[in-house]
Order: sequence, then C-alpha cells, then structure tokens
Amino acid sequence: MTDATPVELAGARKVAPFAPELLQSTEHHLCSGCGHPVAWRLLVEVLDELRLVDRSVGVVGHGCYTQIITTADVEFLQCLHGRAPSVATGMKRMLPDRAIYTLQGDGDMVSEGLAEVLHTAARGESITCLLLDNGVFGDTGGQMTATTTVGQRTKTDVSGRAPSQYGYPIPIADLVAQFPGVAYVARGAVDRPNAVARTRRYLREAFESQMAGEGFSLVEILTMCPTGWSVPADQGAEYQREQMTSTYPLGELRAR
Repeated sequence: MTDATPVELAGARKVAPFAPELLQSTEHHLCSGCGHPVAWRLLVEVLDELRLVDRSVGVVGHGCYTQIITTADVEFLQCLHGRAPSVATGMKRMLPDRAIYTLQGDGDMVSEGLAEVLHTAARGESITCLLLDNGVFGDTGGQMTATTTVGQRTKTDVSGRAPSQYGYPIPIADLVAQFPGVAYVARGAVDRPNAVARTRRYLREAFESQMAGEGFSLVEILTMCPTGWSVPADQGAEYQREQMTSTYPLGELRAR
C-alpha cells in the first residue's frame, strides 16, 4: 500500500493551482462541455499577472458568460444587451488609468450591439473588448446569431445556417482590424491546450496595449456550446474545429 496519489504514481507533476484564487468557486452552472469557464480562467489569470485586478473594471451584457460576475473576484458592471462598448467608453474617459474591458457573447456584441463595437473601434477608444464566440444565443435556447457559420447547427435551424435564407456570418474581428484607431486584434480558441496557451498570450497583449495607450483592442475567443449545437458534450471541441475555424482562422489579425 502507498499514500501516493494517482498523479504522483503516474510520474506527473503539478504545474499550476487547480483554480486561480480569483475564481471563488470551482463549480459553475453552465452546460457540460461549455468553453466559457476556460476563457474566464484565462481572463482572471492575465489580470492577476499584470497586477490589474484592483485597477480594472469589466463591463458585461447578457448571456451565459455573465455568470462570471458570481464567480470571479473582480469588478464588473452589467449593462443593457449589446451596449457594453459604449458604457466602457464612458468609464475609460472618466478613469483613464484603469483597465476597462467588455466581456460579451456573439449574440450580445455582434447581433445586438454591432453598431456599438464598430463605432467604439472606429473612434480608437482605449478599451479592450473580449468576445466569447460560439455562434448561438446560448442563454435563450441556442438560436442563430450574426456569427453563426454557414452549415452550423442551431436551435433556430437544426439543418445548419443557409446563406440564401439567413445571409453570411459577420467576422467582427476582421472588420475592426482594418480601422486606423485599432491597436491590437486577435482570435483564439479554448478547444485544445495549445490554443488555450496562445489565447492567454493574446489577452495579455491586448491589456498591455490598452495600458500603453495604443488604442482599441479586441480578442475573439471561439468557445464550445455542445448544447446549442445539438452535439454530445465530448464532441464539442471537434465540432468547433470542423465548423468554425475555417470561417474564423486563429491568430493575430492586427499585431502591435
């Protein structure tokens, strides 16, 4: 008999805490296989690394991701659906030394608040917008959004988005990357470890860019929603790669 844990017996080593201290609970109420909690962890880790926890305010709209306000020990303000970039603009102008960012889903940012994020980027406001993109209105049942890819299943159309009927998806990160006042834009994912590591770096770059006063920054993070896509939880990551990454290639779209 031995007191060694299975991890020790396997020769593995612990390289990080099970959960960051800023996440007050290791449990969440999102569906199995959801990618949002991974993105939450990356966000709070980067804020902690850059010593921005006490100098930051996140602005959220409405969606599954909004549950972070009950889990993370960081400051948040909730606003009307889609209006987070405008609220964050006002906060940054009043508190220019703070790290002001939005945390939004694709339904919130691109369907409900497209004008808000486009005009905020066009003005070159020194805020950071974070988009958790799974192509569905997850909080209201899994309906199609403006970012749903061609052929992607949603509860609105289980046969997949057809451009002849619904039009084509809006690649918001590609659009704002073209604006002169935009300093940094990247698109990451949380479907596999190497993608998670790169996404973490993108978040750090975005916040560093903001604090250096370089202009507007945006990081889009492709996340999984097996429930909204009508696939088993353990197949969400594979479905995301097959269905989303050809439309939304990963990487830096505008580097510093």
